[in-house]
Amino acid sequence: MKLGRVMGTLVASTKVDGMEGLKLLVVRPLTATLEDAGEPFVATDASDQAGPGDLVTLEFSREAALAHAPRFIPVDAAIIGIVDQYAYEEPS
Repeated sequence: MKLGRVMGTLVASTKVDGMEGLKLLVVRPLTATLEDAGEPFVATDASDQAGPGDLVTLEFSREAALAHAPRFIPVDAAIIGIVDQYAYEEPS
């Protein structure tokens, strides 16, 4: 599981069968200290509640595809939760 920040939305007029109605969001990956960790990417929203500015948790690969059960859809990344509270302590 990784952290990311939702930057915006993406609209696709044509999608693979099974993806109708799924929200697509543009996400920037983050480190454990909430610093940028790479280029933005598109993720499906398995939580059905994420929006721009939200801190989210993500799964990738097969786990991302399975997050939309009972459907198995061809996705690389899926938002699986919205972070309500965050605290980080440097390891000793």
